[in-house]
Amino acid sequence: MTDWNTVEAADCAVPTDRPMDDLVRELSHALADPDPLVRDGAPYTVLATWIARGTIGTPRRLELGDEMATRFTDPRVEARTFAPLVLDMLVAAGDFKAGWVDAFERWYPAEQDLRGHDETLGWLHAVAHGADLLACFGRHPEVAPVRMLDLAAARLTAPTDHVYDQLEDDRLARAIARVLTRTDLSERDAVGWLDEIADCFGADRISTPVPAHLSNCLRTLRLLYILADRGVRPTSELPAEPLHHRDAVKSAIATVLDRIVRR
Repeated sequence: MTDWNTVEAADCAVPTDRPMDDLVRELSHALADPDPLVRDGAPYTVLATWIARGTIGTPRRLELGDEMATRFTDPRVEARTFAPLVLDMLVAAGDFKAGWVDAFERWYPAEQDLRGHDETLGWLHAVAHGADLLACFGRHPEVAPVRMLDLAAARLTAPTDHVYDQLEDDRLARAIARVLTRTDLSERDAVGWLDEIADCFGADRISTPVPAHLSNCLRTLRLLYILADRGVRPTSELPAEPLHHRDAVKSAIATVLDRIVRR
């Protein structure tokens, strides 16, 4: 096993005693490890750095992306929920395959384990990690933005008994807002994804106590309204970008929220 803490401490310099394929394979396995000190520690930092620097060759990066797309069907939740983080790294660095979007689209609304954190497994964050990848795909020129907006609606309306407890609603709202900054969105597409939410949570369809997925949806939409009003920052260092069709989006969110709370 490579001492990844030492590699990280050396500014992620590539070890010279192992082939790159072996190193990447080891990093890939580490990012599915049940030990959070392994999965979310130095291997994560090293892999992210190598991808950003272009240290790993393009063919091997594409293979890595294929591995992550397959990992969405892994029986272990920690493997599934860290796969979108690696795909996010790859797509942000310029790699892309349409099959990765397909695999993500099948997994995201179907994931049942929505815990943010587990005492043994550490951070899981299926919704938050998926949201980051949703934003990345939603900003990609080869992905129709409405596809990711519809996917967000599917995630928000999927039944669950788990109430978001680690800012997952904030991460998902921010991801949706990032997609909504695309200037090639029509006004209808910018608001049409909300129809599924209105239909699912409309008047007289839900009884109290409020279901977890309805609570999750309401909190996500409330923050999205604020982001529509104020804009969304791509990163903390950059100024906020306005949402395309800002006023229409705000009006549509307000209408959906009003319909739900007055049901």
